[in-house]
Amino acid sequence: MKELTKAEEQLMHYLWKLERAYLKDIVEEYPEPRPAYTTISTVVNVLVKKLFVGFETHGKARLYTPLISREQYTQQTFDGLLSGYFENSVRQFASFFAQKEELTVEELQEIRALIDQQIQKRHDSQ
Repeated sequence: MKELTKAEEQLMHYLWKLERAYLKDIVEEYPEPRPAYTTISTVVNVLVKKLFVGFETHGKARLYTPLISREQYTQQTFDGLLSGYFENSVRQFASFFAQKEELTVEELQEIRALIDQQIQKRHDSQ
């Protein structure tokens, strides 16, 4: 799967939120001052070529839909991060993440609770 530029990724977030949208709907999602309509149209066309976005034609307008889910893209991005920076080691990633001083004790406890829940689910399914 190809990588997205920041502009493409931003547009995809709006399209995931909308699920299906005409170009005018996508444009309206952008905060003021909005990029030019033609700029957003160009980004959408690139995403169509990259097979991230599909469309149906309704008269002269196109109704755009994502061809990849937010979850699929998140997984691909995480896999790239893991391979590019942590030698495909979830353990190295978790160690790096857990050592971040910006995390509060409460946030670390929430993360631990999420991990404990997953451990329990896996024990229960065996």
